[in-house]
This record gives sequence, C-alpha cells and structure tokens, in this order.
Amino acid sequence: MNDVRPPGRVAAPDYDLWIFDFDGTLADSFPFFLDVFDILADTHNFRRLDRDDIDMLRAFDLPQLLRHLDLPRWKLVPVALQFRALMAQHIARIGLFDGMREVLHDLALRGVRLAIVSSNSEANVRAVLGDDARLFSHVECGAALFGKRRRLRRVVQVSGVPHARVLCVGDEVRDIAAAHAEGLDFGAVCWGYNRPEVLQALAPRLMFRSVAELAANVAR
Repeated sequence: MNDVRPPGRVAAPDYDLWIFDFDGTLADSFPFFLDVFDILADTHNFRRLDRDDIDMLRAFDLPQLLRHLDLPRWKLVPVALQFRALMAQHIARIGLFDGMREVLHDLALRGVRLAIVSSNSEANVRAVLGDDARLFSHVECGAALFGKRRRLRRVVQVSGVPHARVLCVGDEVRDIAAAHAEGLDFGAVCWGYNRPEVLQALAPRLMFRSVAELAANVAR
C-alpha cells in the first residue's frame, strides 16, 4: 500500500538506495526546455507551446501531453536527441536546484547509496553534476521516455539493495508509474514538471514540497 507518510516521519536511514530522476528533480532545466521548445516543434512539425497553457499542461501525463501537441510517439526519439544536443551546447545554463548539492552530500555522508535514472544523456548529467557525479554509484541515462521501469529494475538488481530499502525520487507521473510498477517507494518533488496535486493523487510514499523540506527530512 503506497500511503503517504506525514512529513518528517521518514529520513535517509530508512532507505539504503535513493534513485533520482534528473531533469526537474535535481536539475533546474525546465526554463531551458521552454526556451528551446519552439525550435523542437518547428524542426519536428508538432504544435508550438502556448505559454498560457503551461499550468494546464503540468496536470497532464505524457500521453495526454503528446496528444495535445500532436506529437506521435515515433518522433520522441529524434526530439529527445535534439534536445540533448541543444542542452549540451548550452550546458552552462543548467544548474542543480538551490540546496540540492548539500542534500546529496548529506545523503552520501550518511552512507546512503545514490543513483540516477534519466532520459537525458550521461554527458549532460555529468556536466551539470561536475565533481559531485562521484557521489553516484549508478548513472543510467538515455532511458526512453516510456522506458524508465526497465532502467530502475537494472539499478536495483545491480545494487543488491532490497526493494523495501529503495526510494525513487522524481517530479513526473511517469516516474511514479515506473517506480510503482517495480514495487518501489516513491518520493514526489513539487518543484518539477507535474503539479503537486497530480502527483499526490497517485499516492507516492512521500511528498517533498521544497528542497528545504527534503533537506530537513534527510537531516533527521
């Protein structure tokens, strides 16, 4: 049962492995995504993004978003490849959310193993993390937008950590779906793509309303 525990009841020692999403969870890359969205739309012939619709779209899961944009699934791979390339060209514009580096260091100091499962490229992820990439024992990148479940399974299998001691952390409906499909606890962050109430409705184990709240839970 994926009940939501009250904030403050769970801390880092409750889990031996934390598996993070990257974009929208660790890295503040959504503004860059918005900046290049029309380039992607024009190149691959799907609907441009109306900025007035952004809040509405944050309530959509990925299939709903694709339908709204008239973007067929078969185009996801070339769109993702171009986005990764554009990010690589402007990687200096992307940083971690304020306070996130301290959270990662605190987790590592407490003996928690860290991993990343991301649809972004490993080169981009490591460039943004810099020296802090060394904190992660597993970095699984290039996952298909609908293929995170398989990558989560691989990280857990390689780590040898029991499922009950693994926490997945992310900002999207598809992240929760992948974690729940693998029988893993999920911590939803409220500063990324999907709106908090959308994530809450899917019954994550934890909700982190801010990086500061995440840090406070880790520090307990």
